[in-house]
Order: sequence, then C-alpha cells, then structure tokens
Amino acid sequence: MAGPRQRIEQHPAWVLHTYPWRETSLIVEMLARDHGRVALVAKGARRPHSQLRGVLMAFQPLLLDWSGGGEVKTLVRAEWQGGQPLLTGRALICGYYLNELLVRLTAREDPHPRLFAAYAEAVRALGRGEPESPILRRFELALLQDLGYEAGLAHEGDSGDPVRAEARYLYRVEGGPVRLGTLDEAGVAIEAAALGEQPLLSGQTLLDMAADDFSRAETLAQSKQLLRMLINHTLGGQPLQSRRVLKELQEL
Repeated sequence: MAGPRQRIEQHPAWVLHTYPWRETSLIVEMLARDHGRVALVAKGARRPHSQLRGVLMAFQPLLLDWSGGGEVKTLVRAEWQGGQPLLTGRALICGYYLNELLVRLTAREDPHPRLFAAYAEAVRALGRGEPESPILRRFELALLQDLGYEAGLAHEGDSGDPVRAEARYLYRVEGGPVRLGTLDEAGVAIEAAALGEQPLLSGQTLLDMAADDFSRAETLAQSKQLLRMLINHTLGGQPLQSRRVLKELQEL
C-alpha cells in the first residue's frame, strides 16, 4: 500500500547503491539524515547530458529534493555539497563495505540520524587517509547499537559487575561478556575450552571499545573478531561481497 505523499526539499543524503531502471533512468538507494534508507527513481539520469549524471556519486555529500508516496519516490533535484575527496584504493573498498552493511541491515524509511552522522564521519575519515581499521570498527559498533543490538561492553553479562581490565572474557551473542573462571548455570567454571567460535577477549579490549579507544593493537585485533561475529549473526550468516574483495586484496 502506498504511503502518504511526501515533498522533501534540501535534505542531506549519501548515495549507497544505484542500478539501472528502464532505458535511461536509475534507482538510487540513499541514506537520508531524517528518513533512513530511501529508494528514489532518478528519471533520465543515464542520459549523456543529464544534470544528475555527474552528481549521483557515492561517498559525496548531497542535498536532495524528492516527492511521492510509494516505496520508490521520485528524485526531483540533487545538489553536490563538495568538500569531500574522492575515495580511492583500499579506502574505496572500505567505503563499499560500509554501504553494503547499510543496504543489507537497515530497513527502508527507518530513520537513523545517529547512524547517518557515524557514516558521514567514517567517509570523511577515509577521505582524509586515516587508518582504516579504527574507522571500520567504530562504524560497525555504531551500526549494531543503532539497530537495537546493545552490545554490552563495560559490564559482565551474567552478573552486571564492571568488566575487569586484567580478566579474560568470552562474549555470548545474547548475553554479553562472561569472565573466564566464573560459574555457569550448572555450577561449572567457564573456561577457554567453552569458546567454540567465540573470540577470547581481554577486559581491557572491552573497556577500550566502550570508551571508543582503538589505539591499542590488541584492542583493534580483538574488536575485529568480536564485531565480525556479531555482524555475521545479524546477517544470518549471509556473506558480504565487499568483505570478499577486501580479503582478496590482502592476499594479493
């Protein structure tokens, strides 16, 4: 069923994905600040002299006008805001990874203003040439938290006690961090052998993540394992194409 007609003007947005529609047009998946992920048809955008052709670029800040009441709205106008370097090389692949996460894990027209801000900062940091791993970890954590998955980091999941920097933890998807050596429901001490596919984490890593501090090499490595496990769980085990490309680049 079509929703109420909208007329949105001068709204901040980023292009996430485009694909051809009919002979000369595009369907554009946008991340809009107050509207979440929105699908827009850009009529005539594939024509050689279309004003939209050079504007609808990924990883560039835009101001958009659109209208319509269905699932796919009509793009009326797009204005490039400038000030953002083009992404190249590994930074470009990392950007596509962020976009794929958003397309796969967010619902259309579900507003995420905090996630919009986190995405904008991640793209700008990639454009500045900052180290990629901390950028990706911060965005992954922001994404999980904004989707309602409150990743408990600073408190133990079973007791609620503060995480101890010197202790070692496993992380249960539905329960949060559990300190090794504590007793489970059957009164048996939880040890590293119970990990299975779960990463082993230091308490300091969990505290660093809660404080948005990815300066330690151990924190970067362990947070990557933890966030990958949580994102895989959220994806239901479905693979990401951008992650495969990143892996192939690393192997080369």
